[in-house]
Amino acid sequence: MSAIVNEEPAAAVQPGRHPATSLALVATLGGFLFGYDTAVISGAVGAIDANFVEPRGLSETARDSLAGWAVSSALLGCVIGGVLSGVAADRLGRRGGLIVAALLFLVSSIGAAWPEFGTGASGVEALTPFIAYRILGGVGIGLASMLAPLYIAEIAPPERRGRLVSYNQMAIVLGIVGVYFVNWGIAAQGDDAWVSATGWRWMLASAAIPAALFLLLLVRAPDTPRWLVMRGRRDAAEAVLRRLTTPVEAQRILGEIDESLHVKSGALFAFGVGCIAIGVLLSAFQQFVGINAVLYYAPQIFKSMGASSDNALLQTVLVGGVNMAFTLVAIATVDRFGRKPLLIIGGLVMAAAMLVLGTLFHLDALGVGALLAILVYIAGFAMSWGPVVWVLLSEMFPNAIKGKAMAVAVAAQWLANLFVSWSFKVLDGNSALLAAFNHGFAYWLYGAMSLLGVLMVVRFVPETKGRSLESVADLWRR
Repeated sequence: MSAIVNEEPAAAVQPGRHPATSLALVATLGGFLFGYDTAVISGAVGAIDANFVEPRGLSETARDSLAGWAVSSALLGCVIGGVLSGVAADRLGRRGGLIVAALLFLVSSIGAAWPEFGTGASGVEALTPFIAYRILGGVGIGLASMLAPLYIAEIAPPERRGRLVSYNQMAIVLGIVGVYFVNWGIAAQGDDAWVSATGWRWMLASAAIPAALFLLLLVRAPDTPRWLVMRGRRDAAEAVLRRLTTPVEAQRILGEIDESLHVKSGALFAFGVGCIAIGVLLSAFQQFVGINAVLYYAPQIFKSMGASSDNALLQTVLVGGVNMAFTLVAIATVDRFGRKPLLIIGGLVMAAAMLVLGTLFHLDALGVGALLAILVYIAGFAMSWGPVVWVLLSEMFPNAIKGKAMAVAVAAQWLANLFVSWSFKVLDGNSALLAAFNHGFAYWLYGAMSLLGVLMVVRFVPETKGRSLESVADLWRR
């Protein structure tokens, strides 16, 4: 157990101080690595094609399929990590699972950068160990994507929980923006040939630095009071709560945790099928709106609009800046306006932007208008479906099934992400679709998914604003 848990119980928390914030910031490094490791591949897409795919002389469909798999292979690991995250959360603890994720990030970043080392593979054959390392990193992403918001939600007071969990989304965005700058800076060290030969390796290896920092900070972080109570470590749970609130409040929360863990069995469907189904649908629609197709392939999208390689990377940084700015809007409003209003507004904004972008591609009327459509779409996602879905997933499941239920929802999210990321490369590169729609088809599809997501939220999603995690079970009893 960490030094924090082993200390003597702290004095009452002074007004204005929020000790949960510092612990939340440690956990958000998992979100930072989530964003960094998923987006780092955007700068290496061309090099992967040039080194591992194009020399094989495959047909158009086979080439695009293999290239899409190479870029999106980490997402298979994300699915595996999502599936395992419930077991990790319950057996290793929220903190222990995050430590495993940090180790996986560290190993995979270096391994993917030099897949030939220790494997005996060379040339196009190095694609196999490259994909294996990317899958390993994906397992880390899958674990962190569930455990980081869960950890934050379980140490945050109800009135600040939406904001603190949204910090994790800001960390994801910062990871994406940060890696765009890193990729841009590395690419500026040489020409396209140098990036294809060497630069891409340094892009992937750069993830080892935040991974090492995350691992070091986790060593001194405590686990959450709810997990400690689940494991019968009530004294340790009380010690953590005394760090986060007053002694009287700590006793009250301990009593609520005890009661919530024994209300019903821990069976996955103990609170009904609808509880799980809504979580899965939220996760799926967060991906079906197409966000990761835009983020992963941003440089290629801008090149298809006529931008040079350098300008495409620069415009990608602009996308990251808008993402970051509007995530701040979500952080400022999620505890004030609630979860559902943000999802509805953001979904409508995304739908309009994608339908406009698809039309501009179809009419071959690209330029500033297309760039603005992408930026409006990113803004809509960043203020709503990006952070708010994670807030809801960390809040909406009763304590007795939270680990299992979040694991199912997160695994579904990564499956949807894998499908969207792989299919975009196929849809956008298909000769027949290009001839008929000129790159517009995929964006129309994402616009339609945004509208369907709004309808689902209006009809089925409960509002969790201001509720304690222990009272969430009441939503599903009704």
